[in-house]
Amino acid sequence: MDLDAFSDVHRGEWERLKQLSARRRLDGAESDELVRLYQTVATHLSTLRSSAPDPVLVSELSQTLNRARTTIAGAHEPAWRDVKTFVLVSLPAAFYRLRWWVVAVTLACLLLAVVSGVWVATTPQGLAAVGPPSYREEYVESAFASYYDPGAGFAAVVWTNNAWIAAQCVAFGITGIWPVYMLVQNFVMVGAIGGMMAHYGELGMFLQLITPHGLLELTSILVAGAAGLKIFWTLVSPGPRPRGRAVAEEGRSLFTVAVGLVATLALSGLVEGFVTGSSLVWWIKIVIGALALAVFWVYVLVLGRRAVTQGATGDLDEERAGSVQQVAG
Repeated sequence: MDLDAFSDVHRGEWERLKQLSARRRLDGAESDELVRLYQTVATHLSTLRSSAPDPVLVSELSQTLNRARTTIAGAHEPAWRDVKTFVLVSLPAAFYRLRWWVVAVTLACLLLAVVSGVWVATTPQGLAAVGPPSYREEYVESAFASYYDPGAGFAAVVWTNNAWIAAQCVAFGITGIWPVYMLVQNFVMVGAIGGMMAHYGELGMFLQLITPHGLLELTSILVAGAAGLKIFWTLVSPGPRPRGRAVAEEGRSLFTVAVGLVATLALSGLVEGFVTGSSLVWWIKIVIGALALAVFWVYVLVLGRRAVTQGATGDLDEERAGSVQQVAG
């Protein structure tokens, strides 16, 4: 196909479709013309993609058709079908594609927390770094346990705080620095508190109070950190895709993850607000927290694997994301 000749012959129809799509009101004849041109230009786009996939022209026609489609059908209205697709396909796919990043980040952060805890529990320097003796004793004897005050207000505060931490990991992930800073800060603190409690013989109470909600809460923070680091690595090493396209695709998938983390952190906040500080037997609290974490991973591994096998990535579909340049590999 002679691309220039094809473009010259049909350019008038493309421009006319743009003009009609930009109008607020159309009479009957113009509406019919719009529909006819939409069908014609859609055929032109199909021909270009199969015979002469020029990325610039394909992108131009895709955008023109998207605007025309909106004019014909009206703006896209949210529907339960979209919600269902997001919950059962897009979100688990986005989580699933992060699984090995989450594993790597989890191992690194757990090691960091253990080293921090052992240092505080076994060395005078580590213990002194936490605070003066009066502060440490008051914290161990009353402040740590009294922090977990059952109720909706406490759950809301916890959710807001954790969502803010996760949002920072996502929003500034492309820097490659901020997710590492947030993860190191949080896991060193968790390890140090555990080490201090262990030094005063209260490691059991620490684990009883941190485990029920912490299993899902800390996993959510780890997922947010992994998502941030993945977008940074995509910027560094985009693979066969053009760097801009790779970052755009992974960035949209990353924000799908961010929306999902709102739900997981809300659930962990409910556990922390109504289970951790409740009068339930300690092992029942831990079982509830473990079940919440198990539900999350079953959701990710079962639905996510199925969605990815079917080609889902967590990114927007082509209609909303726009056409992209075809690349090899």
